[in-house]
Amino acid sequence: MSPAEPFPLYFPDTARRPFSSEAVTRRFAKVAQLEEGGRVLDLGCGPSGSSSVVLAQEFGCSVVASDSNEAMLASLQERVRLLGLQGRVEVRRVEPSQPDLPEGEFDAVLCQSRTLLPFAEALRSFRPLLGRDGRVGLIHPVRVGRVVPRAVLDFWERRLGSPLPSPSNLLFILSQSGFEPESVESLQDAELDLLYGELASHLEQAPSERTSFLSEEIALHREQNGKASSSYAFVVARRKEEGERPPASLDRG
Repeated sequence: MSPAEPFPLYFPDTARRPFSSEAVTRRFAKVAQLEEGGRVLDLGCGPSGSSSVVLAQEFGCSVVASDSNEAMLASLQERVRLLGLQGRVEVRRVEPSQPDLPEGEFDAVLCQSRTLLPFAEALRSFRPLLGRDGRVGLIHPVRVGRVVPRAVLDFWERRLGSPLPSPSNLLFILSQSGFEPESVESLQDAELDLLYGELASHLEQAPSERTSFLSEEIALHREQNGKASSSYAFVVARRKEEGERPPASLDRG
């Protein structure tokens, strides 16, 4: 088997990414109960830093915005200056696997539009950064539907270096990693069609050695005639503390 794709999973820098809309950012902020002065680490924030801007402007959060592309960070720094958000948004490079940041520093860690690390590894890396009841928001590829073609499963195992999980698998990993799952949503067929259509138009300008997995992913999706068997999920979860009791049953047992 050829080596898996290195993380973060590749997307062209200027292309649409899964769950990159401002509406998703607002839903995350509400689920995470973010308030004025809340501290958020926004990883993989993209060229516009739209998630960081929304969190700072609309929710009054103090945000550390980071991405892996230095030119992108410079562009985002200029946008922050033009919007007058220097006191609310700090632009800096952060290594997701080894974030050099104080423990318990953040009310939320958001990875809204890129798969930066394997799911369990991301949870191990980000949990220490969260304060009590801090939230994490992550995206990850998932299997969907009752029957998943073998070609799709084989592709994702090659790309990820591990089997493609279902949403329930992600929820189990969360529970085993010290988190209480709060919400999970996946891209629907029409949303995937739009995403892949826009991505395909960017691949012609991207370096060929970086695009082979993504090109194969798009081709597999198109072979399924509009009924996807793999998608991307966005998961939000709350940090639990050791010995914390489970929430009371709504039906009183």
